[in-house]
Amino acid sequence: MKVSVLQENLAKALGIVSRAVPSRLTMQVLGNVKLETEEGRLKLSATNLELGITAWIGAKIEEDGAITVPARTFADLVNNLSPERVDLELNVRTQTLHVHCGATNSNIKGIDAAEFPPIPEAGDDPGIAVPGDVLREMITQTVFAAATDDNRPILTGIYTRIDGDSLTMAAADGYRLSVRTASLDLGAPKPAELVIPARTMSELARIISDDDEEVLISIPPGRNQVIFHLKSVDVASSLLDGKFPDYNVIIPKSFTTSTVAYTADLLRACKRAEIFARDANNNAKVIVVPGDGPSTPGRVRLAATSLERGDADAIVDATVDGDSQEISFNVRYLIDVLSVIREEQVLLESSGANAPGVIRPVGRDDFIHVIAPMNPLGR
Repeated sequence: MKVSVLQENLAKALGIVSRAVPSRLTMQVLGNVKLETEEGRLKLSATNLELGITAWIGAKIEEDGAITVPARTFADLVNNLSPERVDLELNVRTQTLHVHCGATNSNIKGIDAAEFPPIPEAGDDPGIAVPGDVLREMITQTVFAAATDDNRPILTGIYTRIDGDSLTMAAADGYRLSVRTASLDLGAPKPAELVIPARTMSELARIISDDDEEVLISIPPGRNQVIFHLKSVDVASSLLDGKFPDYNVIIPKSFTTSTVAYTADLLRACKRAEIFARDANNNAKVIVVPGDGPSTPGRVRLAATSLERGDADAIVDATVDGDSQEISFNVRYLIDVLSVIREEQVLLESSGANAPGVIRPVGRDDFIHVIAPMNPLGR
């Protein structure tokens, strides 16, 4: 293999694929990134056997070939090279990659590419097209609600349903639920339900750039895998086994109070309350009070107390329709959902201290978040 690439492009591609390199190695080769020539480009791949990421960059190829080299060593070296042409030459006999850039010459010992596990490819499957910015937002508005422990492994993933021209994503951890829907320009030929690991989706959201006008989702039949094809990157992932709970039964159908507030104001109030709520399992009181008349606005009060450090009490103007409410919520959960709502105003619907609250952006019906109340002593 004898290849020349730009340092900037190589560094960017390494930053992307290295996200799939495991921190704990079950096989030495999994700590490596695979480099190979393919149709006039340099192909970089990494995998942890559950998540695989492949990226392609433009290259001048004099000789074809392939090698795997330690991902961290190679990335550290490339990131510290000068921003110019990088020449890569493989000594097949010693499985050593010679790296030349400007006045720098380095040699990295590798492992034969034949020992690297194969990463799934979409093949001839045309995939289901989703606008890149829409998919990125759908992930952002759901992934934070996925469980982070393995008590119920199915909840560590994002439930994804493709049905006709509708795409739905949902995540839940037992205390909160996020559901986001979107319409597809071209419907899927047949319905599909899958649960994709939240880590895969987090990495995918980071990788999707403004240049990725659309992402193709492929579900190879009988392989329990999903593949996301971007402009110059593929992300392949195993799926989680099991049935995702019916989240529709969790969503309240009626409310006694509806409150509209400015998203930014409510988010700032939550962040101030969180400073003191940390000492009480993030428990903060949300007190909703209707206005006294047409000329007097309602309000939302955020109150949190730390026995050791003090307390916070913030009031936000709001339009309140219904009864007064006092509910304890995990304020960290409120911050999480308010941080992913771009709309100027947010709607909070509630039915008392023991009922879950529902949060939606005002003016949109494609996103809903359900959050369970806390008891005074925490969970």
